[in-house]
Amino acid sequence: MLADCVNEAAGRVLVFDADPDRLKAISESLRVLNYTPISPFKDTDPDDIGDDADVAIMIGDLPEEEAVSSSLVDFSKQNRRLPVLRLSGSSSTPAVDECLDKHFSWEFDASLKTSQLRFLLRRAEHYRGRDRDSRLTGDSRAMRRVRKLIEHVADFDTTVLVTGESGTGKELAAQTAHELSRRGDRPFVPLNCGAVPAELLESELFGHEKGAFTGAVNARKGRFELAEGGTLFLDEIGDMSLEMQAKLLRVLQERCYERVGGTTTLHCNVRVIAATHRDLKERVANGEFREDLYYRLNVFPIEMPPLRARSSDLPTLLEVLSARHQHGNNGPLSWTQDAVRALSAYSWPGNVRELNNLVERLSILRPDGIVDLADLPARYRQSTENGDASPLDLYQHDDGVDLKQRMERIEMRLIESALAETDYVVADAARLLNLRRTTLVEKINKYGLRSSCRAPDAAS
Repeated sequence: MLADCVNEAAGRVLVFDADPDRLKAISESLRVLNYTPISPFKDTDPDDIGDDADVAIMIGDLPEEEAVSSSLVDFSKQNRRLPVLRLSGSSSTPAVDECLDKHFSWEFDASLKTSQLRFLLRRAEHYRGRDRDSRLTGDSRAMRRVRKLIEHVADFDTTVLVTGESGTGKELAAQTAHELSRRGDRPFVPLNCGAVPAELLESELFGHEKGAFTGAVNARKGRFELAEGGTLFLDEIGDMSLEMQAKLLRVLQERCYERVGGTTTLHCNVRVIAATHRDLKERVANGEFREDLYYRLNVFPIEMPPLRARSSDLPTLLEVLSARHQHGNNGPLSWTQDAVRALSAYSWPGNVRELNNLVERLSILRPDGIVDLADLPARYRQSTENGDASPLDLYQHDDGVDLKQRMERIEMRLIESALAETDYVVADAARLLNLRRTTLVEKINKYGLRSSCRAPDAAS
């Protein structure tokens, strides 16, 4: 029943099914996709399964033997992050149902096509955490909401607008949406609109013909052409000129374009995901961004939370990043409680990108692998507000400390965290903070957090 030689990189799928014919059919489909099907506790020693090679559990009708059900329950408790694919209408037991409720879980049909199975397994791989960037790591409510939104929109060709501060992982969110979609085996083509001079952006997007302008010695494909069938990620869309915004709008509406200097109309089948750290509604009000393009892009908005609003994810992020940056035979960094508390109190203006740089630096400076509070750069120690750090640490600069400014930063972080924990519903956040709603609204306006908020009836 088990394949002797398969592509190990695709991983293993653990299949529970009492129907031998269906088990054989599912196993054959998995082999076609280069996955290794395994029937746990029957074909394999239980101690040998559940490692990083495993992708998902597939469950059909469970046999009546209590031992199999108990084994599945025990296995699931030890592998909480392993996604579950359940056969529609399959029989189970209350113990198994209760155990699997907390898993990421999707149903499948026994007659599903290979392409559909590939899609489900690709999705499972992402939730298993294989090859996933740390910027999407975390189990805070804010990050669970982001992953849920990505999962919802992945199947559709809907235009997505990803917003958030620099360093929050907007491109990784776009990549995840692409890879979980049915376009996942087609190109993902990124373009930073703010990094390309305005006079060259049209050529970058649409390509050019030979001789179209000085220096165009050869014809060249643009990003739309390179992304055909896949996804085009337009980062920093808020920095695009008004002239280029009009041309982009035409392509999004008509799904066709011409190369610079060309006359042939090219039709495109490209999904567009845009991102920006700017407030596009404000730029629209100031006449710096086209209102019609804004609404064309903002069909399905996803806001990436800042790291300071999801400090509960910090220990997991530190673990993942430390493993990534370990050098040679040295193990990954370990962090004392004092160090973690100090980092949790820091405001992280550079978000996960800044955290990644800090971990990489300390991985070089601390080959023994233990990071304590004293090992952190001064600005991270000074952010400790729980009294663990010496008060003198607050005054290690010439101009002292501005107490009012520091207290405002604390207040802003608490409000951001409350908003993130309540899916940005102001009324719920006010109850969490024990404030009047009107008082919280005033503070939200004061700190410029209005764009993040939602009405209660818009909550999901």
